[in-house]
Amino acid sequence: MSQHERPGSPRRDELLERAYRYALAHGLAELSLRPLAAAIGSSPRVLLFLFGSKDQLIRALLGRARADELAALRQAREAGGAGDFAAAVRATWGWLVDPAHRPMLVLWVQAYARSLGEPDGPWAGFARQTVEDWLGLLADVDGGAAGGDPALGLAVLRGALLDLLATGDAERATAVVERYLRLVAAAAR
Repeated sequence: MSQHERPGSPRRDELLERAYRYALAHGLAELSLRPLAAAIGSSPRVLLFLFGSKDQLIRALLGRARADELAALRQAREAGGAGDFAAAVRATWGWLVDPAHRPMLVLWVQAYARSLGEPDGPWAGFARQTVEDWLGLLADVDGGAAGGDPALGLAVLRGALLDLLATGDAERATAVVERYLRLVAAAAR
């Protein structure tokens, strides 16, 4: 534990959950402690005491978002079938395209971009870690036997997701994912 990190406590956990809900609604890009504290029933001083610094609070929020994302992606992949690459990609896309998940995905894109632009700040390593997370989830499915390539699957999912978030065109983005899966199936024959 660094000098700025604080041990967990019920109050810290409660405020982290409230701050996470706030971040889903308002983003993290321009997070300011005063509006955040007012919105979650706290004060900047309490947040700094519990989290150590604004950067540590952002790191905790990114960790919370990453845990949600991984749990959801694992669940989607498992719903697709443990050994079926195409079904796992399709199930993952089904989760990504669901409008209920937009706030988390927009938060993810913001954090990903900040991680690339500010590699030494609280966002440090976020982009690389999420690539590794997603690749690990796709690699767990037997993509080689099914003709799937986890890296290519990730590239297609991420590209389609960025298209979806930018345009809202779920039909076109889904058609791209399905076209990729038809190519995977044809290559496996």
